[in-house]
Amino acid sequence: MIRILLVDDHAVVRSGLKMLLQTNPEMQVVGEASEGNEGIKKALKLEPDVVVMDLSMPHGKDGLSATAELKQQMPGVNILILTMHDDEEYLFRAIQGGASGCILKSAPHDELMSAIESVAKGNAYLHPSATKRLMEEYLSGVKNDGNDTYNLLSEREKEVLTLIAKGYANKEIAEQLVISVKTVETHKSNLMEKLQLKTRPELVEYAVKKGLLGYSI
Repeated sequence: MIRILLVDDHAVVRSGLKMLLQTNPEMQVVGEASEGNEGIKKALKLEPDVVVMDLSMPHGKDGLSATAELKQQMPGVNILILTMHDDEEYLFRAIQGGASGCILKSAPHDELMSAIESVAKGNAYLHPSATKRLMEEYLSGVKNDGNDTYNLLSEREKEVLTLIAKGYANKEIAEQLVISVKTVETHKSNLMEKLQLKTRPELVEYAVKKGLLGYSI
């Protein structure tokens, strides 16, 4: 049985959600609250498996603040944010605050059920459009971080990195660049530290992703 606490400032919404959820024999609404502070108190008292938290509650504590505070007091609680806002800023802030997931109020009933079941098991749940935006944001961040890190390398370090990725040994690299083996080893050590990589295979993978071998993944 999944024990659920509903936190929403609209009584009609809470009533509708309660009726819907209790059609599922595996779910039980154990309490309701109309704003964040009340939601925190009831969560501490009732210890629900899932708190379904409205994001926008103009009277009292809002959903974002309540989520962050509740997670501090009950780290193990699973919070599913219910929102009208299909907005990545709200989404990111909710996740940073400790929410286990986020679902739109306009989502189909079966999707809400699935979201609650998912977060009750300790998994994360995001509605499809949010998942897409998060992935885009993550990949953009990875790309930018990679570019910034790569730009920390000197031109000689970039040359050494490319040759290592192509499979050349230190001695062969030294011959190609007309430098000593010791200097190659120094460049290798420095570039690995800058890129925060520890092994030769990691260097090769990094170089491939950067397209230094003429192709990327």
